[in-house]
Amino acid sequence: MEKPTLPKGTRDFGPSQMAKRQFIFNTIRSVFQKYGFQPLETPAMENLSTLTGKYGEEGDQLLFKILNSGDFLKEANKENLQTGNWKLVTGDISEKGLRYDLTVPFARYVVMNRHEITFPFKRYQIQPVWRADRPQKGRYREFYQCDADVVGTDSLICEAEIILMIKEVFNGLGITDYSIKINHRAILSGLAEICQASEKESSLFVAIDKLDKIGEEKVKEELRNRGFNDTSLTEVFDILNFKGTTAEKIKFASQKFSNSEAGKKGVSEFTQVLELLKSFNATEEHVEFDIALARGLSYYTGCIFEVKINNVSIGSVSGGGRYDNLTGVFGLPGVSGVGFSFGVDRLYDALEELKLFPQEAQISGKVLIAHFDAESKTYGLNILQQLRAHGIASEIYPDTVKIQKQLEYANKKMIPYVIVIGSEEVKSGVLAFKNMKTGEQQKLAVEEILTLVK
Repeated sequence: MEKPTLPKGTRDFGPSQMAKRQFIFNTIRSVFQKYGFQPLETPAMENLSTLTGKYGEEGDQLLFKILNSGDFLKEANKENLQTGNWKLVTGDISEKGLRYDLTVPFARYVVMNRHEITFPFKRYQIQPVWRADRPQKGRYREFYQCDADVVGTDSLICEAEIILMIKEVFNGLGITDYSIKINHRAILSGLAEICQASEKESSLFVAIDKLDKIGEEKVKEELRNRGFNDTSLTEVFDILNFKGTTAEKIKFASQKFSNSEAGKKGVSEFTQVLELLKSFNATEEHVEFDIALARGLSYYTGCIFEVKINNVSIGSVSGGGRYDNLTGVFGLPGVSGVGFSFGVDRLYDALEELKLFPQEAQISGKVLIAHFDAESKTYGLNILQQLRAHGIASEIYPDTVKIQKQLEYANKKMIPYVIVIGSEEVKSGVLAFKNMKTGEQQKLAVEEILTLVK
């Protein structure tokens, strides 16, 4: 018989991993809801017409396509089939694909439901996405995204609240050493103006985005190959390499961009976000003005964010920014929005590396009822029902086996308390209550156990 396997780039999550993942999901979900974001779910599959052309040519190739039901070759153009060109054939045999991210389905939802939803519309979405990428360490074909977006407002309160939400999630996860790097699309446009490269903006941004990965010299080399001269490169890197506090960077940028309308706008909006943080009684701690931050800029138009946990091997764990025309591709132009996303898999790896998962996040139940014989097992069922009626996660060992085996079961499942019932306990109603962590055992009535465990 053939051994079962998983598709490449996918994973099972066992109970102990799921407990840790649920800890992350619950922490993020509670913060999103606290800030007024409403849950949204969209189907795993979308029409290919919805997905195609939204992620660039490379993204189109990474879409998982779903074959049409039944005889999918019946409607196919025989000439197209004979060419062997997958692009010509795809339209005939596949109308749907698995979603590539949560942003495009969200934009589709907003356009389709624009008369029912209340603007500004705040939604969060925690669902898996699929990419036909080459699997490697830290990169999977199926993975979860946790997105929160606001559409229908230009207010910079949204940007300030994103910073507050990131801080609150990290506080809930126990992460203390991290940086929220912020830049503005207009500051980067100002940078292109200064070196007279406005028509080569995207080349400049794509190269700057690689600074972390390949270093300054390689980035300069790439820009020279794209027609940038050494004078303009010196000017760009004088700005990118400026070190100082946020206040010093703002002062420096204000001077450098004094003749650039775009640059001035970017610095002004970033300063306003910091002022709003003060109105929330929040500090600028962890917030870093990073002029070299240049996320996938094809779609961002305002503030952009990237979050890194310091002293771990994982890259960024969260990012996002403002976009002015996300819904335009579906026929609803001019709806401004801002959003960000947490990478759950990266957060998981970082928490493992930092050993920050709390022990209670892995506990499946609080109490196990162990028993010596059929009579004590029957008596235990009544105790079990009382525990559950008080909202205490509990279970009874289903078989009559040696007590040692039942205690080992509790240890393996990390159940902190065991009630041991024998004939004496059945007669007296006073139960043996064992703390599995300390090994301490007490004789307690059911009411006392309920109080103690709750």
